[in-house]
Amino acid sequence: MQSIKSRIFIWLIRNRHLFKMKLKPEIVDSSFDVFKFRNDVDKATSGMKMPKGVTIEKQDINGIYSEWIIPGQSTEGKALLYIHGGGFISGSCDTHRVYVAKFAEETNLKSLVFDYRLAPEHPFPAAVDDCVTVYTWLLKNGYDPGDIVVGGESAGGTLTLSLLLALKRDGIVFPKAAFSISPVTDLRCMADSFRYNAKNDIAPQGSLDVWTKMYIGDNDPKNPVLSPQFGDFHGLPPIHICVGTHEIHLDDCIHIAKKATEHGVDVTLRKWPKMVHAFPLLSPLFPEAKEALADICTFVAHQLSD
Repeated sequence: MQSIKSRIFIWLIRNRHLFKMKLKPEIVDSSFDVFKFRNDVDKATSGMKMPKGVTIEKQDINGIYSEWIIPGQSTEGKALLYIHGGGFISGSCDTHRVYVAKFAEETNLKSLVFDYRLAPEHPFPAAVDDCVTVYTWLLKNGYDPGDIVVGGESAGGTLTLSLLLALKRDGIVFPKAAFSISPVTDLRCMADSFRYNAKNDIAPQGSLDVWTKMYIGDNDPKNPVLSPQFGDFHGLPPIHICVGTHEIHLDDCIHIAKKATEHGVDVTLRKWPKMVHAFPLLSPLFPEAKEALADICTFVAHQLSD
């Protein structure tokens, strides 16, 4: 049964337009201003405070601004590489360091987050190339691939899967495991859940259709590194996929979990009843978010303990 707290918080997020004195929710269309959106996201996250005992260490990785998020106690020699979300058009270390700190504390892992290039200024494959650059930097700087887990939410969940497929394409050794929260896996956004969950989810209506087109650019959306749904998953490491049943990305997650399983990958698919997009990041505001975050972190810890 859905908790009362989650009902309240999800209702507030879903109806946030009412607090702006607007009767109808926002619809993202061709008039969308990406720069205003980024500014709004920056303002919304600017007041978030890091947990006590968690420190930040700035890191330059071949010109990519990055940050180590370090919990009070961390396991030596192991790392979480976190790829932030933001619809491929927003997000940064600034907007996500507090979220990454939750994973760092729960797993006791030094966690690396970085500012990959964003669309529309930098469409595919810029973001994936940056992910490969940061991952290979870890390998060159003393981290064994068996001591690394990669993960992310939303666009970062997609890029996590894209990174694995890019590593396979380039013959680079895989990390120990990966987790993907609420990814879109076919960037044509044609899955049925984009329609039947449009009013259930908290993502602005029409947003993914507009944002993914910015990211796709002039590329073929069926490119497997762009849309992981079309990839060959044979040989990939264990993958944990987390999604809510009220998400527009629900079918994408189900489809890719099925395909990866058929290709012999050890896949864990967690479908959380009546939960919405990227809800684990809302931990500890309601029980389901807290449980889902713990579930993912337990997966990470189990993989790195082998």
